[in-house]
Amino acid sequence: MKKIVLLATALAMISGSALAADMPVKAVKAPPPPAFEPWDFAFGSALMNDYIFRGVTQSNHKPSVAAYFEPRYNINKDVQLYIGAAGESISFPNRAAAEIDIYGGIRPTVGMFAFDFGVWGYLYPGGQCFGSLGATLQGNCAAFGQGLDFGQLGAGGLPFNGNFAKKSASFYEGYAKVNITLNDQWAVGFNEYYSPNFLNLGAWGNYASITGKWTAPSTTFGSSGVGMYVSGEFGRQWLGTSDAFYGTTVATVFGGPFPNGIQEPSYNTWNIGIGFTYKVFTLDLRYSDTDLSKASCNAFTSDYSTTSFSPANITAINPGGFGSNWCGAAGVVKLSADLTAITNLK
Repeated sequence: MKKIVLLATALAMISGSALAADMPVKAVKAPPPPAFEPWDFAFGSALMNDYIFRGVTQSNHKPSVAAYFEPRYNINKDVQLYIGAAGESISFPNRAAAEIDIYGGIRPTVGMFAFDFGVWGYLYPGGQCFGSLGATLQGNCAAFGQGLDFGQLGAGGLPFNGNFAKKSASFYEGYAKVNITLNDQWAVGFNEYYSPNFLNLGAWGNYASITGKWTAPSTTFGSSGVGMYVSGEFGRQWLGTSDAFYGTTVATVFGGPFPNGIQEPSYNTWNIGIGFTYKVFTLDLRYSDTDLSKASCNAFTSDYSTTSFSPANITAINPGGFGSNWCGAAGVVKLSADLTAITNLK
């Protein structure tokens, strides 16, 4: 009897195991995907030894600080709307207090292509007009709606070199950009900007450039969290003819005068640098240069600081003979911090 009971128990256990093996395993329910958050905002600041814009210093080769704030709205994971405001410290010929940028646009992403279309406004409040003190139409501050004339008495223009500068240098550009991510390490970009009145010179401006970036593997510095990249840009700034305010009334052996405005000098610019990242911080070390001569640079920028006169600097559009180093080779060291609300403030 005892043997029969043990045999029945064993058969029941085997049968139960077989039945359990045949039963379907209940799948573990996957966690729900994170909620889509359409709103985000980015903000940051930077400190640099020189503020270079398209190869030309905006701070007289002196240190500059910058900050920005950018609200964003993600229509979906591939389309983002944005507006933004930024500010930079500058040193302009018209003594403007700062550069204030207001911008906005749309960023669609299609696979490896990240597009960016928008409008960027550059505002320079607090400027003063340095012209001809009303002696002629050319450079007359009042005639060009630029208010009082702070030009030096008798000679007109800025102290030391007589360059002219309008009270307002504000302007806007429309732009179209695309960044192409080739793989985890390589990316290239193409950029186009157009302004009907660049820097309020009266001349149209068109800037086109190509960029490239190599990002080092995340293991380059082990587990330190430090990242590295190498990037560069080559661009060309085309410019039209200025209005009469920046015209010339003196002829040279090279041509002129141009009382109705000068042909602003178009130029090539390039930069290359290496950057190091750690969490929200970036340290960027960069070399920047252009092919503008000192004479053309002076005619384009109205450099208030130059006292460098040379007969070699006399050209058709630069009869005063002063030369500027605002467009020459420069090394830029920039430390910045960039954050987004969703990523860094949760």
